[in-house]
Amino acid sequence: MFSTKSTSKRSQWASLSYKSLFTLFMAMLLTACSGSVKRLDTNEDVMLSDRWNDTDSRLVAEEMMGDMLTFPWFRDYNFSQKGNPTVIVQTIRNKTSEHIPVETFINDIKRSLLRAGTVDFVVSGAEREDIRSEREEQALNAAPETVAKFGLEQGAGFALSGTINSIVDSNGDQRVSFYQVDLKLIDMTTNREVWNGQKKLKKLADKGFF
Repeated sequence: MFSTKSTSKRSQWASLSYKSLFTLFMAMLLTACSGSVKRLDTNEDVMLSDRWNDTDSRLVAEEMMGDMLTFPWFRDYNFSQKGNPTVIVQTIRNKTSEHIPVETFINDIKRSLLRAGTVDFVVSGAEREDIRSEREEQALNAAPETVAKFGLEQGAGFALSGTINSIVDSNGDQRVSFYQVDLKLIDMTTNREVWNGQKKLKKLADKGFF
């Protein structure tokens, strides 16, 4: 009888120990999985993978626009009579297999030039149509002295377009992601290609980043 009770108590203690260990394990697991969040400087380069990121977008835009302004078209432009050259961004196509927010890249291009005050931009596509619709709305409803006039839009002298391509190569343990950005600037009066720029990026990732 004593042996049976003793065995029963040992079984109960063992059961409690297993439960305690399980509870402790789950608590540690939940703590490890909870993670944390902190604010970062937006200019800080953080690479969680070998994919295209915000730093790539900004640095490529700044470097390529700096290169564009070194070509003869800009040096020979008649600023005294025409003011800054006016550029319209047509289409920059993402031809990679991943999602790249091209609008972010276009805005980085514009910011790099507008900040320097060397090039003016005019809007295109749906944004241009929205502004024209707003102008029509003003003509009907706004006070006459505040209405934006028709027929005074600034024409673009140059058109910017291009592509983003990528090649991904992997051997199972490592992966190389290669990106190539090609942009060109066309004189809209003569159809001359006055600038052609190219930027290449190559990133190596180990298996833990796949």
